[in-house]
Amino acid sequence: MEEEPSSLSTVRSAYDVVADLYAETFRGALDAQPLDRAMLAVFAELVRSSGGGPVADVGCGPARLTGHLASLGLDVFGTDLSPEMIRLAREAYPDLRFDVGSMTDLKAADGALGGVLAWYSVIHTPPERLPEIFAEFRRVLAPGGHLLLGFQATDDPKCLTEAFDHKVTLAYKLSVDGVADLLRAEGFDVRAKLAREPEDGVRFTQAALLARRPGPK
Repeated sequence: MEEEPSSLSTVRSAYDVVADLYAETFRGALDAQPLDRAMLAVFAELVRSSGGGPVADVGCGPARLTGHLASLGLDVFGTDLSPEMIRLAREAYPDLRFDVGSMTDLKAADGALGGVLAWYSVIHTPPERLPEIFAEFRRVLAPGGHLLLGFQATDDPKCLTEAFDHKVTLAYKLSVDGVADLLRAEGFDVRAKLAREPEDGVRFTQAALLARRPGPK
């Protein structure tokens, strides 16, 4: 059996420790983020119009967005490295499915999903592993399926990634155009980019990127 990368073990342990505080801190945060809600609504609409199918909320944490996507009519399930986060997710949404797992090895068949949401969950990925992650997302998406990423954005056009002092564990700001290029290299069509300027209490530009696995129009 292949040994788990140390980066995954570090992230799992860090989020296990702060799971309860994290859930309390971000409970209701989406209410004050209309642009984020808009991107999630567009994602949900596109998944439905492309034939639906299950949606994976990858790095779901305590499931605040899993529940939101369910309220938008999607057949959604969550997965997260942290067993403590999954415990909280199951408590909050007992009618939804949640699994402990890694985005490097999603437990889904090839082409099984209508959508993948990775909302601030690739930010702890070492830069050299991003292509592997994006290839896994493409594998599980059906032709015509959609991917929505959220992440902190670097303002340095020369940097694909820029490490920063995330409150939980080491994380990376990402270049919006650089991530788009990586997705294209893995066979995605990039459909939309959003950069949201920092607001009160937020240090960095926030970004969302919507992409599609090519398939039926």
